[in-house]
Amino acid sequence: MTGRKDLEIQTARVMIDMFCRQFHHRRPCRECDELLEYVKQKIGQCPYADGKPACSDCTIHCYRKDMRSRIRKVMRYSGPRMIYRHPILAFKHLLRRRNPHRTLPSCFPEKD
Repeated sequence: MTGRKDLEIQTARVMIDMFCRQFHHRRPCRECDELLEYVKQKIGQCPYADGKPACSDCTIHCYRKDMRSRIRKVMRYSGPRMIYRHPILAFKHLLRRRNPHRTLPSCFPEKD
């Protein structure tokens, strides 16, 4: 993996770390490690390859419902704080969200 996927994983790692330190008072905890491994797996399997949009803007929802709610909780807490603690990473994430949706490679049908 290179490029966008690595940046997505790095952003998720930082956000999960911030959340874990605040709410679990230790780092790393098993629950947050499990979430990060799940995020890595799903980003690694993304059919958009390196042209992927931010997961929150994606037309394909590949996260299980329980994991999606966990990562949303993490992002709700960490997102606003990223601007102060990791401004460059936050800015890059915002830029990714502004890019138009990508099209899937021809081997993957579009979901309606």
